[in-house]
Amino acid sequence: MQMSRYRRRIAYFYSSPYLSAWNIHLPLTTLPTALHKTMSYDYASAFGIHSVAAAVIFAVLYLPLSLWFIRQSIKNTTYVYIILTLFCAMRLTAFIIRAILADSTKQASNEGLFIADEVLFGIGFFALLYSAYSLVLDRDVIAGGEGPAFFSLNLLRNPNLFRMLLTAGVAVSIIGTTDSTSTNPTHVSTGLKLHKAGIAIFFALTIVQMVQTAWYFREEHSLKSSERKFGDRNGPYLLSLISILMLVREVFFIATLNNSARQNEEQLWYPLVAVPEFMAVLCYSVSGLVPTRAALKAARQASGSI
Repeated sequence: MQMSRYRRRIAYFYSSPYLSAWNIHLPLTTLPTALHKTMSYDYASAFGIHSVAAAVIFAVLYLPLSLWFIRQSIKNTTYVYIILTLFCAMRLTAFIIRAILADSTKQASNEGLFIADEVLFGIGFFALLYSAYSLVLDRDVIAGGEGPAFFSLNLLRNPNLFRMLLTAGVAVSIIGTTDSTSTNPTHVSTGLKLHKAGIAIFFALTIVQMVQTAWYFREEHSLKSSERKFGDRNGPYLLSLISILMLVREVFFIATLNNSARQNEEQLWYPLVAVPEFMAVLCYSVSGLVPTRAALKAARQASGSI
């Protein structure tokens, strides 16, 4: 009877608002050590990880994409391809772990495995968002635009400033995660606030990237050539699609910020988080969208920026 009461308390604790964080739902290790030793906790069930098939399907989908981006990174070594290679590797690993958590009762109680999965899913968005931001600037250089302004306060053109804010969002979220695992209730409360701040930062920067894409769409100096590849000719449309897909993801997390149970529902999580991310990465693979290193160097020399 006493153990049953403990289980009910644990179930309530793990579904509390404190677990709604920067797209990461880490368990708070505030339970007595003796209780941890006497029972295991099913993280997969508690956090809505049930479908083995869905996780396996996405792992299989990301495998060829990972190999393709590795090939592109070697063939055309640009920052966009390198960071997308890392993103695909993180997503592939995360979905494999997710499938293991959903399939194995023993592994579903593995706290370290669960945390690794959630962290991989959480931090990967940094790569996706910054790739989109960098690609807009690269394509603007190719089209004859001004390109990056490293010492400007204009967030639409300063990649250093944008990356700094992204890093701040990651740092705030990591600190929030650390505080959330504290046995001190005050630290737990602070952790929740920091996690929400991290979500807000990423949402705001997603909006900034969308505005940047709209600016590029309007300002692009179209190059009239029938020899341009599909991705090059339709770059503004593909970039706009990528921005919309990322915004769908972030709007979902903002809308479910205070409802972690809703946020974890696979019926919502897969179509509103996993699918938009995969479609966005797929857009990057369209031939001609990412400029070659040689083309970028020639365009910068022509504009006198190097």
